[in-house]
Amino acid sequence: MPALSLVTLVSLVSTVFTKQLDAHPPQQQHQHWAQICSGNPTNQIRGCDRYGCGNFGADRHGGKEKHAGVDVICSDGATVYAPFSGQLSGPIRFFHNGNAIDDGVQIRGSGFCVKLVCIHPFRYHGQIRRGQQLGKMLPMQKVYPGIISHIHVENCDHSDPTHLLTPAVPPSPQQDRRWAAVCSGNPTNEIRGCDKYGCGYYGAPRRNGKGKHRAVDVICADGATVYAPFSGQLSGPIKFFHNGNAIDDGVEIRGSGFCVKLLCIHPVRYNGAISKGQVLGRMLPMQRVFPGITSHIHIENCDHSDPTSNLERGKGQ
Repeated sequence: MPALSLVTLVSLVSTVFTKQLDAHPPQQQHQHWAQICSGNPTNQIRGCDRYGCGNFGADRHGGKEKHAGVDVICSDGATVYAPFSGQLSGPIRFFHNGNAIDDGVQIRGSGFCVKLVCIHPFRYHGQIRRGQQLGKMLPMQKVYPGIISHIHVENCDHSDPTHLLTPAVPPSPQQDRRWAAVCSGNPTNEIRGCDKYGCGYYGAPRRNGKGKHRAVDVICADGATVYAPFSGQLSGPIKFFHNGNAIDDGVEIRGSGFCVKLLCIHPVRYNGAISKGQVLGRMLPMQRVFPGITSHIHIENCDHSDPTSNLERGKGQ
């Protein structure tokens, strides 16, 4: 009888442990999710466009609500993959209006539960493996022309999935030290030379030689699109001239080991996160203020050090 009770007890404990393991499976095997969209191997998050921003916690509905998901960049029609292994369920109707992107699916397993929206899954039920084809990205441009097309990725408990989307192997320091192209039409971040107003290189004379240029002027045509040189957090506005002229605007970006001010631009917004290479804003009309100058973005490190080496692109690539 005592032996039978012991067997029963062991069986009971084993059953309870198994149920707990099913409810909270181990996550050590994959701390990061797999690539979700073809063409976006690092699960790059949508920056900002005229419809809003893609980071977790971004403003929604005029600031009355916050974004409870993350928008992973994905071209219309691209193949979508399962971020982890699990059980499918759906469909998920996010918009509840039957528009062209009102579809999605939920995956639960491997210690995670997530909803992927604005995709058409191949099926709504059954098992799926990490990295297996899940479906296709729906035509977001039909519903929101000009938006950065993306998959809305939302944890079932509304927690932030950003760290899970980050690649398990970060870029090498050598690759990451170079900034992205800052202005459309200037893929190598060419620095302004000299014109009747002065020169654009770091340390150039200012105020008739009484001061030095503690920044670099990257050539950028008036009205051109401006991009984030690296990923980070925005803050601003930055007023350089303090006189309200047509180019007295700018923003600071801090992140990825850098801190820089970009001036003479109008950013899409002054706060929140932004990804390297994402649209940051527009070049302001410098010719109105300084006719005949080589229009440029004033790029100044927060510690007033020389950013030239970070801006050099196309050399050795």
